[in-house]
Amino acid sequence: MAGSIPASRTGSRAGALTGAPAAPPIRRPASSLTAEAWRRFRRHRLAVVGAVILIAMVVAVMIGPLVYRVPIDEIDFKAKLKAPSWAHPFGTDDLGQDVLARMLYGGRISLAVGLSAMLIAIIVGTAVGALAGFLGGTVDHTLMRLTDLFLSLPGLPLLLLIVYLFRDSLRAAFGPELGIFLMIVGVIGILNWMPVARLVRASFLSLKQKEFVEAARAIGDKDSRIIMKHIIPNVLSPVLVAATIGVGGAILTESTLSFLGLGFPSDVPTWGRLLYDAKDYLDIAPHWAFFPGFLIFLTVLSINYVGDGLRDALDPRKTS
Repeated sequence: MAGSIPASRTGSRAGALTGAPAAPPIRRPASSLTAEAWRRFRRHRLAVVGAVILIAMVVAVMIGPLVYRVPIDEIDFKAKLKAPSWAHPFGTDDLGQDVLARMLYGGRISLAVGLSAMLIAIIVGTAVGALAGFLGGTVDHTLMRLTDLFLSLPGLPLLLLIVYLFRDSLRAAFGPELGIFLMIVGVIGILNWMPVARLVRASFLSLKQKEFVEAARAIGDKDSRIIMKHIIPNVLSPVLVAATIGVGGAILTESTLSFLGLGFPSDVPTWGRLLYDAKDYLDIAPHWAFFPGFLIFLTVLSINYVGDGLRDALDPRKTS
């Protein structure tokens, strides 16, 4: 009928006149955990900048050699120790080799060492921490004393000793590049699993007392299923943050070994090896050391900022 008032409006006015409580407002559905973590991460500006820089570096070292097709071993004594120019954007070394081409090639190895070493550290540390935290008792005591033993070892001197003792045998067994790569990755990973183990153990000690674990045990789930299906997913967030920050440390360790002359051979131009080769020419060719050193600094700094952003984004205690 003309002039009639819609029922919804009538109900709202009647409620206002009679003092009845108004209908609750319609709430938007809560965002998913992934969307919430991404929102928190985007609010950390330095982490976003670090992620952009890190992605750009990965793309550069993966695609760069396909675009910048200057051979890494092309020797030109007429152009040795040249400053940056259009022909050689990052200059040349003492053999006239293009520094940019060698950095793009060596960046793959430096990043691969960092990621592979931390993958080993995460696997070993998660396994040790999970067993210690879940089983407790004698197992926990034994594994934690083993962890304390490894923590008490002097990392760099032990690393140098292992590399010095086994470098030649691994080169003969797997080749000069693969042998050194496996040795450096394995040693760095084995010497860096202890913080991850302590972190995972602390998380397991807390989570195994939660109600959802007791419910899983009450319905007959085996310990292995409880660990893999219920506890490990809740431990991944702090482990991921630790891994992100640890990649930067692994890259620095590889660079230190190469700088000391115990890393990759001279024909494998990792960023640390480029610094080692440039140390005698700092006064006449500073560009040779500046560019790889700056990329190491920028990569490690970006990874650390990304780790800080992930820590804030994945922290369940944060409310905004």
